[in-house]
Amino acid sequence: MKIDKSLILSFVAPLMICFSTSGLLFKQDNKKIFYVPIGLMGIFIIFEKDIGRKLNRRLLLKKIRSYKNCK
Repeated sequence: MKIDKSLILSFVAPLMICFSTSGLLFKQDNKKIFYVPIGLMGIFIIFEKDIGRKLNRRLLLKKIRSYKNCK
């Protein structure tokens, strides 16, 4: 069975956020700062994918409308 890379990568960002929150909650005070960048990167990956999807949908809709106007 072949596993799709995009399926695996879709779980990375939520796992990064969960790892970061668990680190912030359960670690000692001097080690908590190391978990903040992991959480921020997870949030950034999710927002970047969302913005990319919106832009791709908008471009696809423009192409469909342009083909509709040509006929």
